[in-house]
Amino acid sequence: MSIFGAILAAVGLNDNEAKAAEALAPVKIPVNESAPAPAPAPAPASAPTASSAAAVGVVDVVAQLEAKAAAHAEKLNWKVSIVDLMKLLGLDSSFGARKELAVELGCPAEKMSDSAQMNMWLHKSVLQKIADNGGDIPQDLLS
Repeated sequence: MSIFGAILAAVGLNDNEAKAAEALAPVKIPVNESAPAPAPAPAPASAPTASSAAAVGVVDVVAQLEAKAAAHAEKLNWKVSIVDLMKLLGLDSSFGARKELAVELGCPAEKMSDSAQMNMWLHKSVLQKIADNGGDIPQDLLS
C-alpha cells in the first residue's frame, strides 16, 4: 500500500474512486482469430462521477483527528505539521518516509531539496488530497 493509501485508510477513507475505476475498466480478453468477434457490450447509461462518489462517502476527518489528538499522549499539532499528522495516524514520519510521500504525490524538485519547504508542501497537498477523496477538510486548512 502506498503511504498516501495508508493515510486514507487511517482516516477512514478508502481509495474507492480508484477501485471503482478499476472495476469499470474494460477487460481485454484474447480473441481467437478464427472465431467471430462478439458484439460490443452496450455502454453503461451513466458512470459514477467523482462528485457523486464524494457526496456519498464524506468523512469528517477533522473530528476524527481531533479525537485521536485528544487521546494521544504527545501533544501533536496536526493542523500545521505533516510530521505530527503522520504520527497521529500511526505512520512513519521519518524524513525518508516523508520524502517517499513527496515523490508519490509529485512534489516539485526545488521543494524537495529544502525539508521545511517540502514539509509545508506535503502538509497542504495531503490535506487537499484527503478532501479530494471524500474527506471533509475546512477551507481554512486548505489555503
